Amino acid sequence: MTTVGQILRTKGNDIWSIGSEATVFEALHLLAEKNIGAILVIDEDKLVGIFSERDYARSVIRTQKSAQEIHVKELMSSNVVTITPAKTIEACMELMTAQRIRHLPVLDNGQVIGVISIGDAVKTLISKQQHTIQELENYITSGVT
Repeated sequence: MTTVGQILRTKGNDIWSIGSEATVFEALHLLAEKNIGAILVIDEDKLVGIFSERDYARSVIRTQKSAQEIHVKELMSSNVVTITPAKTIEACMELMTAQRIRHLPVLDNGQVIGVISIGDAVKTLISKQQHTIQELENYITSGVT
């Protein structure tokens, strides 16, 4: 079974983050620059939230403030669901589905070591399925009975 840690070793463990006092405009700029959908909110080396395009789209209307005048802490999701590197990709998908989230920070001993997105998880599962299909096709075509 593929673990979250194995996925991070393959994809890399770049961590893009911003402080909670940054403006939403700064966060959106970073999301666009890095071509990502969510960014971790870290204060004093501690994960305090996650901010996504979805948070902005759903929340900014209620605040009636511009992205330049509202702080990330006002829109971020502060109840962050996390996962450990030892968990399987299947457990990761189950958690994402149950919690209706698209990004999971990976924590090892309380330290953020990466982020797994729903795209990472789906890509891994598809790759595993393709490998299994290839093995079955090789078995069938080898004439072994």
